Amino acid sequence: MNMYQKFKIFSITLLLTCVSLKAQDRWSLDDCISYALQHNLQLENTNYDLASDKETYRQSIRNVLPTINGYSDYNIRYGRSIDPNDNSIVNTDFFSNNYSINSSIDLFQGFQKVNEIKAAKFMYKATREETLQQKYLLAFRIMRAYYDIQFFEGLLAISNEQQAVSQQNFDLVKKQIDLGLKAGADLYEAESLLFTDKLNVTQSANNLAAAKLKLLQEMNLTEVTDIVIDTPTTIKNEGNLMGELRTDSVYKDARNFVPIIKAQRLREQAAKKQIAVARGSLYPSVALFGGIGTGYYETTKNATGITIPFRDQFRDNTFQFVGVAVNIPISNGWSARSRVKQQKIAHLRAKNNLNLQEQELKQTIQGLVQEYRALETEYKQSNQKVKSQNLAFAIAQKRYEKGLISALELFTAKNLFASSQNENLQVRLRAEVNKRTLDFYKGLPIFNINE
Repeated sequence: MNMYQKFKIFSITLLLTCVSLKAQDRWSLDDCISYALQHNLQLENTNYDLASDKETYRQSIRNVLPTINGYSDYNIRYGRSIDPNDNSIVNTDFFSNNYSINSSIDLFQGFQKVNEIKAAKFMYKATREETLQQKYLLAFRIMRAYYDIQFFEGLLAISNEQQAVSQQNFDLVKKQIDLGLKAGADLYEAESLLFTDKLNVTQSANNLAAAKLKLLQEMNLTEVTDIVIDTPTTIKNEGNLMGELRTDSVYKDARNFVPIIKAQRLREQAAKKQIAVARGSLYPSVALFGGIGTGYYETTKNATGITIPFRDQFRDNTFQFVGVAVNIPISNGWSARSRVKQQKIAHLRAKNNLNLQEQELKQTIQGLVQEYRALETEYKQSNQKVKSQNLAFAIAQKRYEKGLISALELFTAKNLFASSQNENLQVRLRAEVNKRTLDFYKGLPIFNINE
């Protein structure tokens, strides 16, 4: 392979790499959401809460296992004391060692541990739903920021079109002045309109930059200062945007799907189990315990007065014990019954929070359905308005070129056309956001989020 062929292969590879990188620089809505879900710091905190509640649930299961503990001590006694070997009074200094292993298991505790497991499981599931809810909220924020960029990109395109028309008119007036067809004052009017459109372009560009910054911040995309998104999708159906909608049907679907409702329902169930846990402390508890131990004492001597070796004492002093403990609550300042009352109040609060969440959900859906109906009408009218204003502007432009109207009249017609384009773009994107939001509440998978 000669040098020319190597250079040709290198050039092709470099070109393909550049094309690939260029393609990767364009972000779709799903790309933005996927990146944000992996890098958003606020969402990371909810993941920590989920991990913590998961461990709490696992520990509640492990709490039913027997407890096993080891014990050891080393004591040095001075002066007058009791010999632990035979309980006699001695006046000599001595030391002793004790070793033991003991275990206990609760046989009955008013079903407290069983209900604690169920309550912890409900809480863990609720946190999991709340984590999913935070993911959806982040996705909605990304979607709004994404469509804001589309809006300001469209607004910038409209402003550029208006500036191009003003530049064309300015050049036309300047040419007519050179030919003696118009007075010099007309040039100042055309120039003023051109500067106005240039200012609109600058403001639209600044608004677009701010919208991009908002999206980058939501995504926590810190490596870049600019982002290029996919070209906006258009709503082809100019009539009915989504078909007939009913608040009750959408709410019925959303009530069984929206994670925050499911989470609050689980928290209400957990609060109910906590009442059972509190009631369990009113019942007697039974526990089985046992253990084994031994010890070494410096005062333990044989018949010749020599201290018995450690190994012999470790073997000879071994003891075992086993027993059953029963604890019967009689009076503890009414604290146990007070905890039951407090848990009942907590359960009522959880039920009320569930009702509040369901009320807010229904009100949100009512607002979305009402907005959908309003946008349906606005979209039809805005399309008609754009067509009529476009025709009016085209006529005004021709009349201006023939000197039949002033620059101010042309400016008014041009602004009305630009305003109608702006309104149409705004209504179209609002309708798209409204459609996606209602699809979400209907249970459709509009976001690619792993539950």
